[in-house]
Amino acid sequence: MQQAAADGHGGPFNLGDMLAHHILNAPEYELPFLGYVHFPHWDWAVFHIGGVTVDLSLTKHVVLLLLAAVITAAMTLFAARTVARQGSGRAPRGLANAVEAVVVFLRDDLCKEYIGHGYQRFVPLILTLFFFILTMNLLGLVPWGGSATGNLAVTATLAVIVFLVIEVSGLLTLGFRGYMRTIFFTPPGTTGAMKYLMLGIMTPVELLGKFTKPFALAVRLFANMTAGHMMIFTLIGFIFIFGQIAFVRWAVAAGSFAFVSAILLLELLIAFIQAYIFAMLSAVFIGLMRHEH
Repeated sequence: MQQAAADGHGGPFNLGDMLAHHILNAPEYELPFLGYVHFPHWDWAVFHIGGVTVDLSLTKHVVLLLLAAVITAAMTLFAARTVARQGSGRAPRGLANAVEAVVVFLRDDLCKEYIGHGYQRFVPLILTLFFFILTMNLLGLVPWGGSATGNLAVTATLAVIVFLVIEVSGLLTLGFRGYMRTIFFTPPGTTGAMKYLMLGIMTPVELLGKFTKPFALAVRLFANMTAGHMMIFTLIGFIFIFGQIAFVRWAVAAGSFAFVSAILLLELLIAFIQAYIFAMLSAVFIGLMRHEH
C-alpha cells in the first residue's frame, strides 16, 4: 500500500515526493486501470530563445489545459444552442439555465459595473476567463484529475493576456498622450517645483503598478489552488506515515478522511471564488485604464 502511494513507481513512502508528483507538471499522466502514460518528447517542439529553452511537448498540465478548453467550449456551445433552440420567450432548463444565469450576472453586475462605457466588447474575454479558469480548478477535484492553475506558467500566461488587453485598450481609448499620462503622472493642482518632484516620485510608482496588477493576478490564483491541493495530499499522506503504528492507524485514517472531506468542500467553493476574483479584477483593471479619471 505504501509502495502504491509513494510516487506511483514504488519505493519507500515519501510525503515530499508524493506532493511533488501530484502537484508539479510532468511528462506523464496517470489514468485509471492503465497506469502511467508517458508522453512522447518532440525535438521539433523545443526552441532556444536567447538563454531560455522552451519545450512545447505534451505534459500533464498541457493535457489538462486542452481538456479544460474542450469542456468549456462544449458546455458553452451546448448552452447557447439550447437557448437559441428554445427561443427568447422561454427560460432554458438544466445546464443551459445555469450557464445563462452566470453569463447574465457577469455581464450586468461585473463587466457593466466595473468597465463602464464600452463594456460590451470585453464581455467575451471576461466570460472566457471565468469559465476556463473554473473548469481548470474543478478538474483538480476529480479522481485522476489535476489543476493546471496550480502551475505558475499557466496563471502567468493568463495574466499576460489580461495585461495586454488592459494596456492596448487604454492606448486606443485614451490616445497616446492620455495613455502616457497614466505613466508620467502628477496629482491635479500641483505646480512649479512640486509638480516635477511629484512627477519624479509618481512615475516609477505608476510604471511599477502596471506590472504588479498582472503579477497579483497570476500569484493569487496559483497560490490558492496549490495550497489547497498541498493540504489535501498532506493529510492523506499522514495515513501512510502513521500506517505502521497499529494503535493509531485507524484514528489517523478517520481524522484524515474527515479533514480531507471538509477541505474538498472548501476547495469546491474556492474554485468558484478564485475564478470569479480573476475575472472581476481583470474587469476592474480594464475599467481603471479606460476611464483614467
